[in-house]
Amino acid sequence: MKDLAVSFVESIADIGADTWNALAGTDNPFTRYEFLWSLEYTGCTTRKTGWQPHHVLVRRVTPSLDEPVAVMPLYLKSNSWGEYVFDWSWANAYEGHGLSYYPKFVTSAPFTPSYGKRLFIRDGEAQEPILSRIKDAILERADFVQASSWHVLFPTEEQHTAFTGAGLLPRIACQFHWYNRGYDSFADFLANLSSRKRKNLNKERSRVAEAGITFRRVEGADISDTLWNEFYVFYQSTYMMRGMQGYLSRGFFKQLGSAMPEQLVMICAELEGNTIAAALYFKSGDTLYGRYWGSAQDYQFLHFETCFYQGQDYAIEHGYRRIDPGAQGEHKIQRGFEPILTYSNHWIANPAFSDAIADFLREEAQHIKRYREQAESLLPYRKQT
Repeated sequence: MKDLAVSFVESIADIGADTWNALAGTDNPFTRYEFLWSLEYTGCTTRKTGWQPHHVLVRRVTPSLDEPVAVMPLYLKSNSWGEYVFDWSWANAYEGHGLSYYPKFVTSAPFTPSYGKRLFIRDGEAQEPILSRIKDAILERADFVQASSWHVLFPTEEQHTAFTGAGLLPRIACQFHWYNRGYDSFADFLANLSSRKRKNLNKERSRVAEAGITFRRVEGADISDTLWNEFYVFYQSTYMMRGMQGYLSRGFFKQLGSAMPEQLVMICAELEGNTIAAALYFKSGDTLYGRYWGSAQDYQFLHFETCFYQGQDYAIEHGYRRIDPGAQGEHKIQRGFEPILTYSNHWIANPAFSDAIADFLREEAQHIKRYREQAESLLPYRKQT
């Protein structure tokens, strides 16, 4: 480990696209350089927004070489917005005891509740010594900047196990994902549902069609400035209805369209020649990610059609194995989305709080597992005989 040097950089640009993508790859749209840099470049991840980049670069340094062997996204957070692994109660408990919960360190894809690798290591390198070296460096840094904690959000199950082994507390949660079982068409998918559920879904789709609403797909390279502007208004409308403002800027979406168009598709709902709603999807090799949506007007079942059924149609047509539609949403169950476990890991500097949170997480895990079992019992699929 003596030849492993860990440094922290305040912009992913200091690492560079070639180095980052050589280690992280570009298949996962939310951890490739272009996505993370677009967030920085357009001001979405800055000290002002509470997402100050503090990325980790690990180099092997010997008398004969100096080469990067690992990278990991890291942010110094001054709030808990945009994380989707909720620790507000922990922050309140700190405050109630006269302690500061912020700043804290967070390893994640910002504003994106989607699982994936969080530590990227060059092929042939051993993970354990690199992770151990990173942990030591972060804990030392946390002491220096007076950060209360370090949180790794939505790692893969394999990396969750590795972070747990490194001494970070494990936490689980539940999401709902849809799996393409080799369907030939949406009708083929419907044929696998119980009769009553199939009728409900057909009824919802019919209501949207009867309203005169049609749909078109626009691949990333063909999304015009005008359409990006319309989409941004729709996106912000979903937050305005809750008295909030969206985390992402108009400039971010346009930058994304320029930086990685091959991993984007927008599904637009149209009525009488006007676009009235849209959903932005991301793509990897085997997964379609439903991420952002909004509408100009509220039409019955329009959200379900745009964000679920149209996405399922697209996934079947293009052979995607899975749809990851984001966090929350029990309404997804009756539309064929299955409950899965997601993961996070947490290091808490204060020993007393660490012990208390560990107890809480053990109890919470039992509730989550029972909830998942109950959700599975509500899936709409026909019973196999």
